[in-house]
Amino acid sequence: MSIVPTSPASLRVATWNINSVRLREGIVLRFLAEHAPDVLCLQETKSPDAAFPHAGFEAAGYVHRHVRGEKGYNGVAILSRLPLEPVDHRDFCAKGDCRHVAARVGGVTVHNFYVPAGGDVADREANPKFAHKLDFLAEMRDWFGPGGDAPGGPSILVGDLNIAPGEHDVWSHRQLLKVVSHTPVEVEALEAVRASRDWVDTAREFVPPEEKAYSWWSYRSKDWRAADKGRRLDHVWITPDLRAGLRSCETVRDARGWGKPSDHAPVMAVVAV
Repeated sequence: MSIVPTSPASLRVATWNINSVRLREGIVLRFLAEHAPDVLCLQETKSPDAAFPHAGFEAAGYVHRHVRGEKGYNGVAILSRLPLEPVDHRDFCAKGDCRHVAARVGGVTVHNFYVPAGGDVADREANPKFAHKLDFLAEMRDWFGPGGDAPGGPSILVGDLNIAPGEHDVWSHRQLLKVVSHTPVEVEALEAVRASRDWVDTAREFVPPEEKAYSWWSYRSKDWRAADKGRRLDHVWITPDLRAGLRSCETVRDARGWGKPSDHAPVMAVVAV
């Protein structure tokens, strides 16, 4: 496809849970070539910093990178064609894992999050993973909210937030109400994060809430496209001061069908800054 160049006053920001950046470097490079984001935020890179595949991204023109990784799981990274000014990450829940990385691009702070999945049981007492997820979200809420010390000013928050908040962000609201990623307690916690800085959910600025929208399809489905049992777990949020400049937000659904795919598809927004 042909790429319409982004004007210097606009920013194309994409997010993608890649489920191992070294295993799927090829499709990341394909996405960069075909969709040309200015900034790509990756989650679940599963690579220690020393083993991150810098050379291929450098050759593709993404010469600015800010990565935080660990062996075998978690890991977040920001790749950019534009200069990055790293911002101190926050160690959420004091676990020392790599679930947040941030950088400034021009005058905009970009936060890249990988929120804990939460395990299989939606009970914080019975499931420490679920408790971790809720505590992580509560800390996000407080950090961004009044009295928190998160960076101020125009900001973009992206990532695999591991929650599909709306009724039509899942293939079946009724069947998934008790399934981790769509339970009322998680949705309430995510809404508290969103409200903490009045973040704008860019996808729903273009797709009405009553229409289905997904970014994740399970590997367990033999034909994910035909079954279409998805969830919208991946998000791009912006602060209200950027809302007037929001030009588009799309989920690149076709990437879910590329060779050796992630179970997530990239989501990309264009914002005039």
